[in-house]
Amino acid sequence: MQYHSLTRLLFSRMSQGVIGILFILVFAGSCRHSTPASKEVPLPKGLSVNTEKVTAPVPIPYPVTHDVPIRTYFEFMDSLLAHFDSVLNYPLNEHLLVRYNPWLIDTLAHTDYYYLMEQGIFNEDPQGLLALRQGEILLIPDSLQSDSLWRLMDQTSLDINIPAFQLRILEGEKVRYTFPIRVGQNKKKYLAMAGRVVDLRTQTGVGYIWRINKNPVFINPKNNHRYEVTRRDDGKVTKLPRIPWLDPELDGHRFGQLIHPTTNPETLGKAYSNGCIGMREGDMWRVYYHAPIGTRIVFRYDLEEINAQGDTIRYKNIYPGYEHPRNRAAILAAAAGVLPAGQDPTMATLCDCR
Repeated sequence: MQYHSLTRLLFSRMSQGVIGILFILVFAGSCRHSTPASKEVPLPKGLSVNTEKVTAPVPIPYPVTHDVPIRTYFEFMDSLLAHFDSVLNYPLNEHLLVRYNPWLIDTLAHTDYYYLMEQGIFNEDPQGLLALRQGEILLIPDSLQSDSLWRLMDQTSLDINIPAFQLRILEGEKVRYTFPIRVGQNKKKYLAMAGRVVDLRTQTGVGYIWRINKNPVFINPKNNHRYEVTRRDDGKVTKLPRIPWLDPELDGHRFGQLIHPTTNPETLGKAYSNGCIGMREGDMWRVYYHAPIGTRIVFRYDLEEINAQGDTIRYKNIYPGYEHPRNRAAILAAAAGVLPAGQDPTMATLCDCR
């Protein structure tokens, strides 16, 4: 009797132990099998995962097939852009293409007569110099690169402080370039082109570049005669360069107050012109490629400025009374209507642009 009781007790204890072991094994097994399932996070409907390797944008190389002088440079660019316009599905223009190939801006800037003379090179025909050489490679930006450049160019503006004789290229609030300039004379003068007495002071205002002239005609406003050559500061005579002129609209007025190169840089830093802004030839190429049509521009007359070091800079008052806002209406009235009726503004300017 005691034997059977002991047997039943042992069997009961063993059964409980076996059941406990089985429970542990089942629980452990269930934990092992649930682990992979917990890592499988379901994706929202319609969402897929791209497992392809992402690569950087690749520009399209375009080899130049022949030498391109400045004389035919703009026509070459027009032809090239027309070709790519037919094969690309995003916009591409001359400014964007050249900004993507900044070495080309350097090449054009270095055709400046005075830069070449510093290298010991005299050149009589600026338009005969090469803008592009056979075998050089132009890179065509892809859509992402183009979009990035568009956004940068949209932040670009021109800032001109008349008494400082300076033009600055700004990208946002950052000064990219500062160039010396010449401005209009502080006087009134009869000009045959206008057919009347004209206020030659450079006008102030806020606006934008509304037109670019890539094939300017040089006309002396004093006698309305066209000229084909220019006398340089060193006394040598050369043909005229082909560098675009920029035409700004300020406060709704189009004065014909151009931004253009001068072949006489000794006049920079002076009130010398008939109202236009004159610059070095090389500097003008850089301004042109940073200022497409629509670029914002400010002409101001500030006699004091704070420089990057925090110092106050004071400039000579070259137009006494000009700094007073009450004179603004009279100044605008004197400057309005500078081109006579019927005159094609694309062919003329009141500035002696040499």
